[in-house]
Amino acid sequence: MKISYNWLKDYIDYLPEPEECAKILTDIGLEVEGFEKFESVKGGLEGVVVGQVLSCKPHPNADNLSVTTVNTGTEVLPIVCGAPNVATGQKVAVAVVGTTLYMGDEELKLKKVKIRGEVSEGMICAEDELGIGTDHEGILVLDPKTEIGTPASEYFKIEKDVVFEIGLTPNRIDGASHYGVARDLAAFLKQHREVNLAIPDVNTFKPDNNKNPYQVIIENKEACIRYSGITISNVAIKESPEWLQNKLKAIGLKPINNVVDITNFVLHETGQPLHGFDADKIAGKKVIIKTLAEGTKFVSLDEKERILSSEDLMICSEKEGMCIAGVFGGIDSGVKNSTKNIFLESACFHPVYVRKTSKRHLLNTDSSFRFERGSDPNITVYALKRAAMLIKELAGGEISSEIVDVYPDPVADFDVNLSYEYLNTLIGKEIEREKVKSILENLDIKVVSETKEGLELKVPPYRVDVQRPADVVEEVLRIYGYNNISFPDGVRSNLSYSQKPDIEKVNHLSAELLSNIGFNEIMSNSLTKSSYYETAESKDESLVRILNPLSNDLNCMRKTLLFGGLEAVSYNINRKNSSLRFFEFGNTYSINTKVQSNDPHKKYFEEKHLALFQTGSNLSGNWKTKETDSDFFQLKSYVELLLKRFNLQAVDLVQNETDNAELSQGLKYSKNNKLLVEFGKVKDDLVRKFEIEQEVFYADFHWNNILRILGTHKTQFVPLTKFPEVRRDLSMILDQSVKFEDLRQSALKSERKLLRKVDIFDVYDGDKIEKGKKSYALSFILQDEYNTLTDKQIDKAMKNIANSLERELGAQIRV
Repeated sequence: MKISYNWLKDYIDYLPEPEECAKILTDIGLEVEGFEKFESVKGGLEGVVVGQVLSCKPHPNADNLSVTTVNTGTEVLPIVCGAPNVATGQKVAVAVVGTTLYMGDEELKLKKVKIRGEVSEGMICAEDELGIGTDHEGILVLDPKTEIGTPASEYFKIEKDVVFEIGLTPNRIDGASHYGVARDLAAFLKQHREVNLAIPDVNTFKPDNNKNPYQVIIENKEACIRYSGITISNVAIKESPEWLQNKLKAIGLKPINNVVDITNFVLHETGQPLHGFDADKIAGKKVIIKTLAEGTKFVSLDEKERILSSEDLMICSEKEGMCIAGVFGGIDSGVKNSTKNIFLESACFHPVYVRKTSKRHLLNTDSSFRFERGSDPNITVYALKRAAMLIKELAGGEISSEIVDVYPDPVADFDVNLSYEYLNTLIGKEIEREKVKSILENLDIKVVSETKEGLELKVPPYRVDVQRPADVVEEVLRIYGYNNISFPDGVRSNLSYSQKPDIEKVNHLSAELLSNIGFNEIMSNSLTKSSYYETAESKDESLVRILNPLSNDLNCMRKTLLFGGLEAVSYNINRKNSSLRFFEFGNTYSINTKVQSNDPHKKYFEEKHLALFQTGSNLSGNWKTKETDSDFFQLKSYVELLLKRFNLQAVDLVQNETDNAELSQGLKYSKNNKLLVEFGKVKDDLVRKFEIEQEVFYADFHWNNILRILGTHKTQFVPLTKFPEVRRDLSMILDQSVKFEDLRQSALKSERKLLRKVDIFDVYDGDKIEKGKKSYALSFILQDEYNTLTDKQIDKAMKNIANSLERELGAQIRV
C-alpha cells in the first residue's frame, strides 16, 4: 500500500523527515518496505531555468535554425534553436548542459555540441521536451514578468513527494488510509511533543434541495450492514485539477475524471470505498441491495460477462443489477463523460460476502481489499459528505437530496476490561497510567471508567483486531515502543523432558542421510486441485475442501504428497533438469467418511508423510562408466537404507506387493499391522498427465507409524564377534509362483541359531528348464557368535535349510 508523505501533512501539523517517518511507522506496526521519490514531472525539471533571449539571428549554414544568446541569470549561453517562434526579448525555459530531459519513454542528456558549425550550450524547450504537455509547434514562451534565473520547477510548481510502500498486515485495515496512518503517527509523536491531528471538516455540508431523492432498500441485511447514499445533479464531468491528479499519481493511480478521482481520493484519505452511479440509469429511482438468482449474467466494468452466484451481493435497480457490491461496478451504470446526475454510494458490507465474491470472480480491487478485511460502519456518512462537497466544488452542480442512511442493526463498540496488573505482567514493565490512557485515547479507544485495578474501555468497530485485553496491551506497547522495554537481568527457566523419539531429531537425521546420497528437499503447497483426485463422474467424499478457495487450482487439501512432487519433477524437466532425486516431509489431509460426527477431531484425519522421488539417470556416464537409468531396485535400496538408519531391518518387516492405485508395480513394508512404507513405479498414464515422458519412482513413508515404532523400539549395541562367518550357496528349481521372500522366511525359520543372512545372486527363467519353473541361486551366511563353526555344524545347518525348502516350497536342490 502506498502512502504519500505530502498527503500525510494535510492531517498532521508536524512530521519528521521521511527517513525518520519510515522508521517510526515500522516500529509502530506499519512496516515500511521501501520508499521512493515522486515528481509530478519526471526529473523534476532539474537543470531547467527561466532565461531571456538576448539576441536571435538566422543560422549562417541552415535555413530552419536560429543562433541565439540567452541570459540564464548566471551566464549568457549560445544556443542553436530550431523553433520558428523564437525571438529576442522572450522569457523561455532553458535546459543547460548536463540536464536530462524526459520525453515520454525517451530521455536526452544535453551536451555542449556544434550544430552546422555553431556552438550550442543548452536547449530552449518546448512543452513536450519539458514533459508538461504534448505541444511541439514551438518553444514555450513564459510570462515576461518572470525573474531570470528562476528554477523551472518553481515556475511550473512541480510537486515533489516521498511515497512509502507499507506492507500492511491483514489485521491492520485501520491503517489502509492516509488518515489512519496519520492517526498512528500522531499517537506516537504526542508522547514527545505537541502535535495536532485533524480530519477535514464537513460541518458546513448542506443539501441544496431535495428535488432528486432515491429510495434505498436493503433486502439482505446480513450482507449489507449499512448503506448511505446521496444525489448530486447537473455536474460537469471533466479533467481533475492538478492538485488532485498529483495526489493520485503519487500513489500510483491514474486520474480518470473529476468525479471518479474524488471517490478514489476519499477512499485513500479515509479508507472508505465509494461508488458513483449515473443516477439517470437507476430504474425506478430505487437502489436495492440483494442477491440475484444463481447463474444470472452480469457485464462488469471491464466488459466481461460474469455468471453470478446466488451468494454474490448486488446493488440493483428495480430492473437489473448495477454493481457487484464492494467489488466491481457494472458497464452501464458507472459515471461517464455524458453523466449529469450522480447517485453516490457509501456503504459497509459484510467481509465474508465480499471476500467470497472477490475470490469467486478473481477480482481484487481497492474496494474489495478494504471491505473483505472489515471497513468502518461509522464513517460512511462522513465520507459521503466529504465526497459530495468536493464534487460540488470541482464538478459544479447541486446536492439534490438529503442523505439516505439505512443502518438496520448499528454495530456497537467492543467492550474490553483491561487490568493494570495484566498490562504490566504481559509487557514486563510498569508504564505510567496516565501515559497508558493517553495512548489509548489517541488511538480512538475510549476510557469509559477507571478503577485502581484497571480500565473499562470501548474500542471502535473499525479496530477489528482489538477485542481482547491482550490486543489492547499490544496497542499500548507498539505506540509506547518495543525498544523501550529493557531485557531483564535474570533468566527464568524450567526443566522439560523431550518426547521420545525426538521428532525433530529423527526428521533432521533422515534429511541429512537423504541429502548425503544425492536427494534435494522440496516443499509443495498443502493446497491442491480436486481434479487430481476426482472426475466429473466421480466425486471423492474424503477430500477436505476449501470453503473460500483462492482459485480452482487450490480448492482442497492434499491427500498425498505424490502430485506436488510430480509438479516439481515436471517443472524441473521442462527446464532441462531431467535427472532428479527429491524428498519432502509434509502432512496429508482427509475426511473419514465412515464417522458420522461433527467433531473435527473425529471426522478429519491428518498424517505426516515422507516422500521420495527418483527419475532420469541414476549414474551419469563418462569415459569409464556407462550411464544408468533410475529403476525400482535403486529406489528400494534407498528405502531400506533409511529404515536401517533407525534399526528397522527390511528382513524383519512384513513385505507385500503394494495395492496403491497410483503405482504400477511396487512393494509395501509393514510391522505390527501398521504400514510403514510403500514404493514403486508411478503409473505411466498418471505421469503423462504432468507432461513427463520418463519413468518416475516414488516412495511414501507413513511417518507417524514409523515414529510410533521408534518410540517403543529400543536399539541395543553388541560387540562385533571375533569369529568368522561362512558362506554356502544352493541352486534350486522352483515354481514360478514362489517368491524370494518365501524362501528367505523358510530358511530363517529352519535355522534360527546360525543363519544370519539370505541373498539371491542368480535368476534364470528360460527354455533350458521346464515350463512354469525358474532357477534361483541363493547365498547363506552362517556365523556363531561364540565359536568357530565346524564343517559338521555347517553341513547340518545347510541340510536343515535344504529340507525345509524342499518340504515347504517344493524346491528341487541342484547339486
